[in-house]
Amino acid sequence: MKIIILGAGRVGQSVADSLVSERNDITVIDTNAERLRDLESRYDLRGVVGSGIEPNVLAEAGAHDTDLLIACAAQDETNLVCCKIAQLMFNIPKRIARVRSTGFEGEERLVGPEGFAVDRIICPEESLTRYIAKLIDYPEAMQVREFAGGRACLVSVRARVGAPMVGHTIGDLREKAPELAMRMVAIYRRFPDEPDRFIACDGRTRIEPGDEVFVLAAQQRIADVLGALHRPQGQPSKPVRRIMIAGGGRVGLRLARQLAQAPGRYNIKIIEDHAERCVELASSLPTDVLVLQGDTTDEDLLGDEGIEEVDLFLALTDDDEDNIMSCLLAKRMGASRVLALINRRSYADLMHGTQIDIALSPAQAMLGELLAYVRQGDVQAVHSLRRGVAEALEIVARGDRKSSRVVGRKVSDLQLPRDVHMGLIVRGLPDAHDAAEGVPQDLREPEVIIPRSSTVIESNDHVVFFLPHKRLVRDVEKLFRVSATFF
Repeated sequence: MKIIILGAGRVGQSVADSLVSERNDITVIDTNAERLRDLESRYDLRGVVGSGIEPNVLAEAGAHDTDLLIACAAQDETNLVCCKIAQLMFNIPKRIARVRSTGFEGEERLVGPEGFAVDRIICPEESLTRYIAKLIDYPEAMQVREFAGGRACLVSVRARVGAPMVGHTIGDLREKAPELAMRMVAIYRRFPDEPDRFIACDGRTRIEPGDEVFVLAAQQRIADVLGALHRPQGQPSKPVRRIMIAGGGRVGLRLARQLAQAPGRYNIKIIEDHAERCVELASSLPTDVLVLQGDTTDEDLLGDEGIEEVDLFLALTDDDEDNIMSCLLAKRMGASRVLALINRRSYADLMHGTQIDIALSPAQAMLGELLAYVRQGDVQAVHSLRRGVAEALEIVARGDRKSSRVVGRKVSDLQLPRDVHMGLIVRGLPDAHDAAEGVPQDLREPEVIIPRSSTVIESNDHVVFFLPHKRLVRDVEKLFRVSATFF
């Protein structure tokens, strides 16, 4: 696929890093020549110096035969205008814009073909807010990713000594708890002086303390799964109540505003260094959200505000070093769980295995929304995992036994690549294509199925895979592609 990326900032670089590895033809436009030279030296892509709202610059970047435009420059206005020019002058089929403003949500006339002609608006701050909110709902989880409209989830959790499933093989667990419908799809195990090693899951695989375990299950089963891997037998789950947010920027404000919509559920404190921003925060948030002016790495301030009683400490400033240091300090002073927002990939890698429970990259939180547009076939959801190395993929089975290599066939008969793990199937979801054509829909409640070797794939099944290496994506997409006779 031929793709133009407007903007070589943090988001643009992360998008380029992910898409170049999939053998796409990438061109990046930016006004900063030095930044582009750095990208060209690290990745197999082309840089064009100039403004993305100038038609001649887009033409130089190859807009006449481009398949996808991703406009992620710093300014909303630049991204919107670029999408409109791409439609009017170059007829680029797909156009995505990074827009921070909330004023365009639900405004079809503004972003539709007669407006700015944006097919999809991406807001990294909104993606982060949704992601962090899931981690608050499931405090034992390290990651929570949704599929099939939220009916199924992929979670990763650190296995702890004393938890019911830890110390047992996966085969033992299937026999002892057959009612717990779930599928363990991967384990990453720590070894001295080397990166975490991927452990493929089968019935003989034993779960050891310290393992990072990836599990796919129906949404209503996630809490049980997390408890069985992370909490000692009989210990109840401790919900998140006391939250401290370090940094009152866009992400901190969005998150506090969303959490405050459940009055009385959370005790929220925000620490912000700048006095003017504190005034803005106090005027924008409900009165029960406490806004404090101060340094997020001030030990006295954290102590005075009861950091030892905090269930979740979130470092969400724009400074990676401050986020890392404030999290390490908060953890040492007694915070139950800490999350650091880290932009630099090298820093995120260094934090893995330290006292920081979760190191979250803003770009990784939103990459899945972009990747779903790049994938071939009927891909519904994509989630980038393990700092971009692994991936979880939801794809719809189409056609019939004649036009498809998967429909009407048992799981054991599918020619899946080695290490690709089919986690679950969601059956009975409304078909968007049929609905648009006026075809009557099945009104039964969708069913989450843990596939066995004898399970037969049906048309319109949503199948979720775990892929430990992104290079396997094309093989899965090819397998699910229908023949030309379909439709």
